[in-house]
Parts: sequence; structure tokens; C-alpha cells
Amino acid sequence: MLTRMWILILNRFRSHVLRTPIRDVDHSDQTVAGALLFVGAVIFIIGLNVAEQLYPGYSVSLNYISDLGATCRGTTCHIVQPSATIFNSSIFLTGVLLISSAYFIRRGFRTRVLPAFLALAGVGAMGVGIFPEYTGYFHYAAAFIAFAFGGLSAIAAYTIEKPPLRYLSVLLGIVTLTAFVLAISHHDLGLGPGGMERMIAYPFVLWGLGFGGYLMQSCSKEQTKE
Repeated sequence: MLTRMWILILNRFRSHVLRTPIRDVDHSDQTVAGALLFVGAVIFIIGLNVAEQLYPGYSVSLNYISDLGATCRGTTCHIVQPSATIFNSSIFLTGVLLISSAYFIRRGFRTRVLPAFLALAGVGAMGVGIFPEYTGYFHYAAAFIAFAFGGLSAIAAYTIEKPPLRYLSVLLGIVTLTAFVLAISHHDLGLGPGGMERMIAYPFVLWGLGFGGYLMQSCSKEQTKE
């Protein structure tokens, strides 16, 4: 029910704000997809940085990203407010926007792999916000899904991008997946656990900014030609 309501709201936004009929799916769907992806990446960046600044003694190298939502070591967990609320809500909202973007990419490009990967990354991001570190395996599973499918999304976008973004997108996806494999095998290359996590997350987020802008700009050019 909630998913259907959200899609209805997005469709209404598309038809009224972009002033295009619902049946003309191509350009308007791509524009909305790009805007949602871009905003989602921006929200994550802002939420992460604000939460870090408000967390006393937080170390980008030694602390995990998810420590901002709840810092757990062994059986002891420590929650710092307002950092926890800011981080958990921002990454949850980012996940919602990723799923929404995936829906419009599916409509606008008639492709399945990229939207599926992006939607799963969004589900993982939402899960990280819903299940902080103290939830144990639920949190780790959500983070695994977000990281793995985030990297795969950047690579899968190759099929609908043009150079040079096409090659940069694949490169960013490979960096994310490589850093992810290194992290789960406990190799942080001297960056610390938090630094290695950022090597996983940042390339995907940068891809989201670039690809979101690419979709909006490409559709703007197409509409100008028409």
C-alpha cells in the first residue's frame, strides 16, 4: 500500500511539475529518475557530514560509517544524538529515493538489470537506517546489500550511458566492489575500517551524482532538439 501511494505521488509530480502527459514516459521518466538519484546522493552526503560533525571524537578512519547511527563494540552500544537520528533518517530517505529512481529508470529505458540493482541498493540503504548496529545480523545484511548492489549499479549503468561517463561509471563500480571485498576480508590498506568503508560508499555516491546529472542534462538536450 505504501509503495503504491509513493508511486502515485511520483507520477503526479511528473505529470504536473514537468507538465508532460503520463503516457509520454521516455524523457520525463528519465528526468525524474535523474533528479531523484541526484537528490538522494546529496542527502546522504549532507546527512553523513552533519552527523560526523555532531559526534564528539568521531574518527573518519577508526569509526565505521554506521557508528553514527549506533556505536557497538562487543555487547556495549552507545548512541549519540542528534547524530544517530540525522544519519539513520538521511540514509533511510536516500534508500527511498534510490528505489524511486529505479522505478523511473525502468519506465524510461525499458531495461531491467540496472533498476533491479539500484532498487536493491536502496533497500539495503533503508535497512541500514532501520536496523542500526545493535540489531546485529539485520544491520550487516542490509549494509552488505547496499554496498554490493551499489557497486553493481554503477557498472550496470554502462549500457545506457555514453562516453566518458560510461567508462568512469564502470571504474567507480569496480572501486566500490574491490574496496568491499578488501573490507570483508579485513584488509583496510592502512585506511582504517572507516576509511575503507568510505572507499566503498563514496564512489557509488559520486556515481549517483554524476549519473543523476547526466540523466537530467541528456533529457534537457533531447527536449531542446524537439
